[in-house]
This record gives sequence, structure tokens and C-alpha cells, in this order.
Amino acid sequence: MTYDDAIAFWYGRINYEVRAATPADLKLERMCALLARVGDPHRRVRTVHVTGTKGKGSTAAMIAAVLRANGYRVGLFTSPHLIRVEERIQVDGVPISSAELTARIEQLVPAVEQLEQTGPPPTFFEIGTALGFLHFVHRRCDVAVVEVGLGGRFDSTNVCHPLVSIVTSVGLDHMAQLGNTVESIAYQKAGIFKPGVPAVSGVTASGPRGVIEQVAAEGHTPLVQAGVDFEFEYDPVGQTVTIPPHPPYQLGLLGRHQGANAAVAVAALEQLRKRGLPISDRALRQGLAGVRWPARIELVSEKPAIVLDTAHNVPSVEALLDTLSACLPVRGRKAVVFAVSSDKQYPEMLKLLAGYFDDFHLTKYGNNPRCVPPEALADLLAGVTPQKRRAVYGTAAEAWAAARRAAGPEDLVCVTGSVFLAGELQTLVGESPVGVY
Repeated sequence: MTYDDAIAFWYGRINYEVRAATPADLKLERMCALLARVGDPHRRVRTVHVTGTKGKGSTAAMIAAVLRANGYRVGLFTSPHLIRVEERIQVDGVPISSAELTARIEQLVPAVEQLEQTGPPPTFFEIGTALGFLHFVHRRCDVAVVEVGLGGRFDSTNVCHPLVSIVTSVGLDHMAQLGNTVESIAYQKAGIFKPGVPAVSGVTASGPRGVIEQVAAEGHTPLVQAGVDFEFEYDPVGQTVTIPPHPPYQLGLLGRHQGANAAVAVAALEQLRKRGLPISDRALRQGLAGVRWPARIELVSEKPAIVLDTAHNVPSVEALLDTLSACLPVRGRKAVVFAVSSDKQYPEMLKLLAGYFDDFHLTKYGNNPRCVPPEALADLLAGVTPQKRRAVYGTAAEAWAAARRAAGPEDLVCVTGSVFLAGELQTLVGESPVGVY
């Protein structure tokens, strides 16, 4: 099998990142059957399991960075990717190589073909999850930090038995699959809890917090909670977070929400310490300061200020705007390049963005059928705030080029709305020729 063969085999599966899943599509039996046919690799590596409406990727990256700083060999499984699918599966910050990906897919082919003969075939994400566990075992990882793809209870990653489970936050997203209240979504996310395995929650709102507490109690899961068992203070000027009794930590990621994520990460790392993994204070400082997570309010340039971001739901848009206001004051005009998927709360997202940005460059990404037509976004924006300047572009590259040409040294250009948009524009935005930060 060549690399191209392996990629074609993987991408030939049903992909619910392109076509939205229904609740009936989310189940674990097929995932368990696939892993059983390749030796149950998920049972052969210690894991940290992370879910949340927002912040799960950043929190996973922080935990992985701290563990690496302590000398562990660390696997990191995240989704979706920005540019190359290999980004989803990393060991010590290095994505799986083409040769390794091909070899692991070859291991999976017979198992996939067997399952195809007896029922619905494994999906794109299920194969990716199995690929990740196989790679982490093959590379003899000490710990793998595994990010949930969607929800938690029926997500393909929920076959692992982790050292600690984490819920970073709960908000309205993926409602067609998880329910249309924060309480129902909290129930799905708390579905990753395991009996006797400590869980850390960053959820502070009373409704979803109550659901998480109930699920933990019924499942005999020890629970550590933000606002109950730990607190934090964030300093936007110094870009530090203080999590008593720890001293202030410098953060490599911008925003108060990253301070909240760091507090959850530190609480989870404390649980790992209690479970027998030595983690030094030096590793905590070094990992939190050195973590990098591309396209999460990533400041690419200073003059003009250029920010690449992946906010794709209401809570993440709120975090983006809070961070821009607190950490990146702008004297000039503020422009946004925006595209979004149709299963998101994009009317609410646009209303929030309209309260901050002056100019809107509305576009789409690739040929993904989930993308809202930019013309529809323009009509919606006109109804919300007709005085805002808006333009429609047939491609993301055209929208970015127009926004960049119009930006002066004191202005801001922000790309946001979707991981798919950020991935499509990452290279172009990174080529900004002035004031690289």
C-alpha cells in the first residue's frame, strides 16, 4: 500500500465532519469491534480523556506540553486538522509520518473489510481514532492525551479507560446530536466519566454543573470542580494565570478563557500526580509557557494586528471578543473574514461579531456542503446591522486578500468562524509580510 492508497482508503469512509451525523449514527459497538480486531491498542496506553464545548483542544495541548516538559513520551490525538490530516496524531509534538500512517492503515484494512461484511463500515473518525491508538502503542508513548471528537458519551474515543477524565466547558453546540439545552449537552459530555476514575470539570453554570455532579455521583466518579475545588485569576497585561496555591504561571496562549483552561489542566495534572505520575513544578511552568496551539486566537502580525482563529460556536466567539478587547486594543478599524457551517448558531455568532467588528468579508471554505453561502450571511447581517460594511467573496483566498489590502498599520484583521476556514487560510495568513510577532 502506498501513502496515496492509505489516504484514499481513509477518506473513502463516511465523514461526519463533512456530513453532519444524526444521533443514531453515534454508537460505540462498531468502534469496539474494530479495535478488538487489531489487538485493543486503547487498552495498552495510559490516557487522559478531554471533552468540552470549547477549550478541549487547548487544554489537551497544555497537558501534553507539561508532560513532555517532564520527560514523558506523549501522544496527542485531536480533531479536526487545519491543513494535513497527520496533525491529528502526534507524538512529542511531531505529527505521524506518511510512512507510519501507511503502515498503521495497512494494519486496519483487514479489520475494516471484515466489519464491512457484517454491518455498516467504520467511519472516517473511527478509523482515525484506531489509527491514533495504534500509533501511540507503536511509538511506546508513556501517556496519550485524547480529545473527544463530538460530545463524549457515544464518541469513538470513549472506549479508553483513562487516568483522568476532563470536561472543560459546556455550551450550545452540535445540538442536533447532543440536545438543545446545556443540561442535555452536559449529560453527553459527562458520559466519558468512568467508575473510580477522577474527573475534572471547568463547568461553573449551575444547570450543567448539576448534571455533571449527578452523573459523577451515580457513576462513582470522584469529581474536582472549578469554583468549588480550585479557582484562578487571569492577568491580561502580564498574560499570566494564578491558580492557588501555585505561583503565577506565564501562558503561551492568549485570553482569560485560556487561564480557565490552564486551571483545568493544572487540576488534571494534580490528579495524575496522585495517580503516580511524577510531574515537577518546573515542567508545569515550562509547559504552560511554551504551549502552542495554532489558529486559537493566534497573533500572526502586529502592524496590522492579524489574528487567525477557529471560533465556531457562540461560547468561542464570546471568548474571542473578550480576548481581543482585553489583550489587543486596536486604534484603527476592525475587519473579520468569516465563514461558518450551517449546523452552528451563526445568526447569534454574527450578532456578537457585529458588536465589535467594523467590516465583514463574508466567504465560504472549499466545497464543503455544510458551509453557509456567504450571500445568506450578508442578508442576515444586513438585517442585524445594516450600517456595517460587508462584502461577499466566492473563495476564502479572495476574502483574505481583500481584507489584507484594506488594512492599515493600526487596524485589525481577524479570520474566524470555522476550523475549515482557518486551515484553508493558514498558509496565506502566515505569509503576512510585515510585523511578524
